[in-house]
Amino acid sequence: ISPPPVPSSPPSFGGPVTLNVGGTLYSTTLETLTRFPDSMLGAMFRAGTPIPPNLNPQGGGHYFIDRDGKAFRHILNFLRLGRLDLPRGYGETALLRAEADFYQIQPLLDALRELETSRGSPVPTAALLHADVDASPRLVHFSARRGPHHYELSSVRVETFRANIFCTDAECLGAMRARFGVAGENRAEGGPHFRLEWAPCPAELPEVEYRRLGLQPLWTGEPGELREVVGTPGFLEEVLRVALEHGFRLDSVFPDPEDLLNSRSLRFVRH
Repeated sequence: ISPPPVPSSPPSFGGPVTLNVGGTLYSTTLETLTRFPDSMLGAMFRAGTPIPPNLNPQGGGHYFIDRDGKAFRHILNFLRLGRLDLPRGYGETALLRAEADFYQIQPLLDALRELETSRGSPVPTAALLHADVDASPRLVHFSARRGPHHYELSSVRVETFRANIFCTDAECLGAMRARFGVAGENRAEGGPHFRLEWAPCPAELPEVEYRRLGLQPLWTGEPGELREVVGTPGFLEEVLRVALEHGFRLDSVFPDPEDLLNSRSLRFVRH
């Protein structure tokens, strides 16, 4: 199935625009999307501005944005209403702040800052955080081209990592999801936990073979300052940072308490 033609400019004002944000569809208007011209959405859909390649219409004419689909509901409501209107007990302000920063909506960032100030500094509630990570090696065979008509069978070792993060504090869990770029409701749902799977691409493995195997890397950091998580130490270091930022303390390390960043399981508590 061929993709639809790539338009040279956004659709005209007045008609509906459908966005696919992390697998969730939203219908709105260009007037709403460009309410704040200095934001990323305002720049993307400004009249006369070419559509970036990563926003090309997908099947059905939907514009795809690879971000958190659940959080975009509140982004869109802010664009429509011009004010922050969150449900009672909303506990993912850290995730929403990260999304607002990505879309560069300064009035929303200001509103979130005012909300947090008005709430004061609440006493942290008791919570549990558990992070498990496991690495499994895999020998991959592929054909490497050595000349016009010369192919050679090669093999390379690929490390696949699987991690599970469980946390009873919704705000901390939201911050974890934002830190590791978990976008889309299908990956962000699941109660107080979520899973990650990634495999860094070895230098010897051609990228086309890497993609064919369905492997993907894991990135962390703020938009514009992303860095790849290569292995267990890098992953656990990010978990440790987020945990400490949310008032947790390290309770146990498995299997070797003396080798924190090469462990398989970390348990944090907050009293």
